[in-house]
Amino acid sequence: MSLAAAASAPPRWKSAGLWVVRGLLALAFAGAGGAKLYGVPMMIEEFQHIGAGQWFRYATGALELLGAILILTPPLAAFGAVLLICIMIGATVTHLFLIGGSAVPALVLLALSAIVAYAKRDQLAKIL
Repeated sequence: MSLAAAASAPPRWKSAGLWVVRGLLALAFAGAGGAKLYGVPMMIEEFQHIGAGQWFRYATGALELLGAILILTPPLAAFGAVLLICIMIGATVTHLFLIGGSAVPALVLLALSAIVAYAKRDQLAKIL
């Protein structure tokens, strides 16, 4: 590795910490997406309360699983993070205005997804 490459590389602890955050997000969203697709009764009730129909539960679950996969795929992590940010904005608004309950879990997942998107912003810049 050249001196210039070593100087521009992030410290190992930052890279490892980001992988931990990405792994936790992937676990959380794979679990939540799987529960929605499997048809856990609580999810069915929650989406009935939202009033958009059960197709929306399937779509949300599929997007959460897609986000979990993308966030673990190194060249696509930023896109997975942006997808998960969009989902969590919707979840936060839904909790605040439609179904009640605490929006804190959605806000925490939103913040963690934003950290990944910021850390991987160079991937977004290449496309945009």
